[in-house]
Amino acid sequence: MTSVLREIDLIRLGLDKSRVEDELENCHERLLDQSENVEKLEEDYEFLKKGKAENSAEMEKLQTKLDELNKTRDDINKNHKQFFEKRDGLTTQLSGLEKSEYTLKMNLEKLDTDKDNLTNYMWEEYQMTYSAAAEQRDEEIGSAASLKKEINGVKQKIKALGDVNVNAIEEYKDVSERYLFLKGQRDDILQAEANLKGIIADLDKAMKETFAEKFQDIQNMFAKVFKELFGGGKASLTLVDEENILESGVIINAQPPGKKLQNMMQLSGGEKSLTAISLLFAIQSLKPSPFCILDEIEAALDDANVGHFAHYLDRLTKHTQFIVITHRKGTMEAANRLYGITMQEKGVSTLVSVNLIEDDLDD
Repeated sequence: MTSVLREIDLIRLGLDKSRVEDELENCHERLLDQSENVEKLEEDYEFLKKGKAENSAEMEKLQTKLDELNKTRDDINKNHKQFFEKRDGLTTQLSGLEKSEYTLKMNLEKLDTDKDNLTNYMWEEYQMTYSAAAEQRDEEIGSAASLKKEINGVKQKIKALGDVNVNAIEEYKDVSERYLFLKGQRDDILQAEANLKGIIADLDKAMKETFAEKFQDIQNMFAKVFKELFGGGKASLTLVDEENILESGVIINAQPPGKKLQNMMQLSGGEKSLTAISLLFAIQSLKPSPFCILDEIEAALDDANVGHFAHYLDRLTKHTQFIVITHRKGTMEAANRLYGITMQEKGVSTLVSVNLIEDDLDD
């Protein structure tokens, strides 16, 4: 755009120069005409001067006209001088413009060369064309000095990375595929973990609800069985931490007849055993198992409590088959069948069974 404007200025100056030269030529012609007139007038003046005496009035008139012509000639000379000065100024201005045009052409060529060099540099360094770079142009980018500083910083970081690995692209592709595969597995595991946590939370909730319900049933049955086995009194179960019932301990409080309510650990050995038996029978009564083995659980009881134990155990045999290991007479009397080991001969053990229902003895 600047080059076009300068060419227009040059054309305009050329036209002005031509016009001035034409005017100057006209002035020359007029000056020659006037010079011829002056010469003629001078000749007439001489002629008239000779005839001054004859016609002084005419002489004065011619003298006046001569003075006017001289003035006109001076004006023409003055204008002629001004035209020459103007022509010299325009010539000087035109020369300056031609120099400026030449300088601009040289700068334009240098800019085109620099543009080609920068385009080649972008392609060699970044494999990017000029049009692609123009699309990524950011108007908010700071000054060239700050950009150079940033570029130098990036180059230092790149240099710190070490030698270029030509296989990095393929390695990145392999690592990326493996990453995506592992990430997918990780996401699946996290999803499975979340699902399992949800299931565990649901199970914990269901377990808490079931435990609270069954614990209350066991507590009620425990109080009932305790009262039957002890012939009175009362007992209860208490959770140590009611906020965390699945991990909470259980406190057994028992009050045998004639005693104050106290912790099970403060009872005598027989009372502890009978209290534990009460809890065992309470659980067995609520959810009978088809088969149960008891190993001398009534060993610490006195004869009266052994009778209570045997009587209540007989009630539970409606739903459960019991095998009781015992040395207590009251328990054996309540049994339907007895099995024992005897040694009738030294070193020889013999199994003996007694069916107390049919009163038959089998050797």
